Amino acid sequence: MMWWWCKYVLMGPFMRLLCRPTIEGAEHVPADGGAILASNHLAVADSFFLPLLLPRKVTFLAKREYFTAPGLVGKLKKIFFTGMGQVPLDRSVGSAAMAAMETSIRLLREGHLLGIYPEGTRSPDGRLYKGKTGVARMALEAGVPVIPVAMIGTDRVNPIGSRVWRPRKVHIKIGEPLDFERYAGLSGDRFIERSMTDELMYELMELSGQTYVDMYAASVKERAAADGREPARVAHTRAG
Repeated sequence: MMWWWCKYVLMGPFMRLLCRPTIEGAEHVPADGGAILASNHLAVADSFFLPLLLPRKVTFLAKREYFTAPGLVGKLKKIFFTGMGQVPLDRSVGSAAMAAMETSIRLLREGHLLGIYPEGTRSPDGRLYKGKTGVARMALEAGVPVIPVAMIGTDRVNPIGSRVWRPRKVHIKIGEPLDFERYAGLSGDRFIERSMTDELMYELMELSGQTYVDMYAASVKERAAADGREPARVAHTRAG
């Protein structure tokens, strides 16, 4: 019920008015059953616009801290993130990566539509970075399709560091599901999982029009922080 209110009453109408979002390829998303929506990641707003334009509820993993803050503000945050389909991930117990993997596989097997960002973090400069192989492992373990999604324009709506969204056009392109059935039963093979991930990133590059960089985005951010600078933004996406 809270998801419905957020989508159709509390946030949806405002987002549609502000950014006039459009989508193509929504027919590639299955009407039911588990599936992975693997998207490029330009802004925090990505996790809001994709669920807005799809009829099915999209689940994302989110930091547990979003759900446990004290006081009235904390309670409102919990209601909001739960309503938007976010699932809390406790990163303090054991391996955060393993916790994310196990939670994702469980949700997929339960039939959820799971939103994943293979880059692992927002692009620091607007380019598309090397994907992490976790998405391939999830697909093989859960036996679900991987659907490439390109977010276009969200970085202009919600630039890194911004507190207020800006009125800019947002467009979403969804590609055909990738066929990885030929790799069934090969979960854990790092060469297979890397091949699957690279195939996915190529599809995202084609859909988004972004320049591809064969480095992890997190590494680029770490180097920039060590040098005391911010990565330069790159004009990259088609207008849609």
